[in-house]
Amino acid sequence: MDANNVPAWILSLEEEDVEFVKNFVLNSGSLKEIAKIYEVSYPTVRIRLDRLIEKIKLNDAADNEEFIKFIKQLSIDDRINLEEAKLIIEKYKKERSGK
Repeated sequence: MDANNVPAWILSLEEEDVEFVKNFVLNSGSLKEIAKIYEVSYPTVRIRLDRLIEKIKLNDAADNEEFIKFIKQLSIDDRINLEEAKLIIEKYKKERSGK
């Protein structure tokens, strides 16, 4: 996969979320195995997975907004760096949601 074609939902994840997804896939989606790796209870892993699912869903919905598409395109065109793009999008989402 070309770096410019990385899905936006992946780019919106924090490093620890990406690591969680990696471990989840490598362990065939077994939440019991993930609980062992992280040394937490099954319900704790389930909650984390549910939150991650919601984060991905929210990002997918937000990706359809023109402003966010514009910022991402600036990053792809190397007019701003990826970290700056993430900060701008995060600030925009917070202001839009009223938080």
